Amino acid sequence: MNISNLDLRAAIMHNMHGSSKDDVRHTIVDAITSGEEKTLPGLGVLFEMVWQEADEQEKNKMVDCIHQHVQ
Repeated sequence: MNISNLDLRAAIMHNMHGSSKDDVRHTIVDAITSGEEKTLPGLGVLFEMVWQEADEQEKNKMVDCIHQHVQ
């Protein structure tokens, strides 16, 4: 695999395709509890998906939550 041609979003979506809700939850929990920085891009892609589907009220709630935790 040529790293210059790697589409991280597509790779993550491919790996998650067909996952059950339990699989998705396990992936998220495992990524967070492992504390490994290599999992951050995957979490970012999943967050991007949530953000794109959220309405303004949901986006405001996410922003408020993140803002509160970075203060």
